[in-house]
Amino acid sequence: MTKPIVAIVGRANVGKSTFFNKVCGKRISIVDDVAGVTRDRLYADATWSGRDFTIVDTGGVEMSSEDVFQKEIMEQVLAAIENANVIVFLVDGKTGVTQSDEDVAKLLRKQKVPVVLVVNKLDTFDRSATYEFYSLGLGDPMPISCAQGKGIGDVLDKVISYFPHELPEQDVSGLKISLVGRPNVGKSSLVNRLLGKKRVVVSDIEGTTRDSVVVPFRCNKKDYNLIDTAGLRRQRGVEKQSVEGYSVLRSMSAIEMSDVVLIVFDATAEISEQDVRIAGYVHEAGKPSVILVNKWDARGTQGARQCSKDEFVKILQEKLSFMSYFKVLFVSALDGTGLSQIMNTVDEVFENASRRITTGVLNDILHDAILNHEPPSKGGRKCKIMFVTQAATNPPKFVFFCKEPQFINFAYERYLENRLRERVDFSGTPILLSFKGKEEE
Repeated sequence: MTKPIVAIVGRANVGKSTFFNKVCGKRISIVDDVAGVTRDRLYADATWSGRDFTIVDTGGVEMSSEDVFQKEIMEQVLAAIENANVIVFLVDGKTGVTQSDEDVAKLLRKQKVPVVLVVNKLDTFDRSATYEFYSLGLGDPMPISCAQGKGIGDVLDKVISYFPHELPEQDVSGLKISLVGRPNVGKSSLVNRLLGKKRVVVSDIEGTTRDSVVVPFRCNKKDYNLIDTAGLRRQRGVEKQSVEGYSVLRSMSAIEMSDVVLIVFDATAEISEQDVRIAGYVHEAGKPSVILVNKWDARGTQGARQCSKDEFVKILQEKLSFMSYFKVLFVSALDGTGLSQIMNTVDEVFENASRRITTGVLNDILHDAILNHEPPSKGGRKCKIMFVTQAATNPPKFVFFCKEPQFINFAYERYLENRLRERVDFSGTPILLSFKGKEEE
């Protein structure tokens, strides 16, 4: 079952970002350590009472404002609302009802999505301060104080009450594969090519988001399932720019359901921040993937960029430095170039993600790595890695047992990952490294 989506909506300065950070349990900064991966992130995973969900922050809505950015903010808000299972409408209890609040409430009353009306900044928790918000016509206002952490649990109880009941995943045979990418890169054409001209039976999986369906198909005498997300298509009332800005959000459920993700790029266009953002989400979700550079037949045509395969790979290595393990195919949905390689490569990256390495082999790799480059030390104290074992697959996870694990820095972790990848084929899949001290054994 995929995670429900909760969108936070409201005018500026009512505390949406503070509420977002409180629910996530951490502060989500605008710029991440890895440039380009999570920049401008507006979403995060959260859990309440055993229910996992994705929470989405949005910009402040001021419909009467003439600010040049307001149109873009509204497009993003509309896209977030359209994809949400529940909306949290946040208002300011100190200021009271404003015209902007009424404008947003009018918009939300037209939606078919449940709305939880939340009155923030009630530090004294005076419930009588919520009474005027009944005029917004969105049910009982719920008082909270984000600054003091009061009332947030009650709001989340209300939010998860609207989630669909958890149902077991439908039993489907074969790998589940999704295609993700920004609009107009050719996903629909590739879907049609993979499925053939005649689509087979489409079956809805109960409990998933509204737009996700699983389409079974057969290739090379093997069964597969394509996760088709209608939400990637342009929706009525939502302009193209908002679909572009929120295509990550629209792709999340498909990625979560997938065994392998096909990330589609456009060979005729520059690699955009949105391309990188989508690839970053696949990486963070721990899914094996294949990059499909589509429209390769059209490169160099009028208005399209000219680039060799080697040049394009170098650009990918620069833009996707956080996932240097990527596998790439140059394809054309129009003339069929490279399409015969897709499913074999899907099988390959899934096999790599499912690979299990014996503890003996892992410790041989570790021993050689330490001989070439010892772990970091600090103040005369040395980090000693005693042994390593594999804890999981899909994605592969390796646990290193150490003395002074806190001395392991990003550079040494990357060094160990590279040594593992040199000796074992983990192409196309992320791998996770964890370092535990003796007290954690």
